[in-house]
Amino acid sequence: MTFDDVRTLVLAWPEVEDGSSYGTSALKVRKKMLARLKEDGDSLVMPGVPPDERDILVESQPKVFYFTDHYRDYPMMLIRLSKARRQTVEPLLRRHWRTLASKKAVRDYDATASS
Repeated sequence: MTFDDVRTLVLAWPEVEDGSSYGTSALKVRKKMLARLKEDGDSLVMPGVPPDERDILVESQPKVFYFTDHYRDYPMMLIRLSKARRQTVEPLLRRHWRTLASKKAVRDYDATASS
């Protein structure tokens, strides 16, 4: 995957827009960060991942998931996009999108996705 792949995927969801964060490309929902490209150009900074889940993901797929000391105390992890697959990344993004999007946007999205 690339950040452009992620961008194409999530811009199809309601209320997602391009932005920037810490000088890198970011995807935001209602001005809140859904995810951003890390300065290395290959890693996705992924908020909304509880530390216990993050630990399991890092242990099970260390080539894809990791975190640095900087993120240790936050519900965030890093995803190496060059090693990641859409079916692994999309559910994490979608879950975080659901926490940021308006209830109406989520309801409308669910209604169209199930029809």
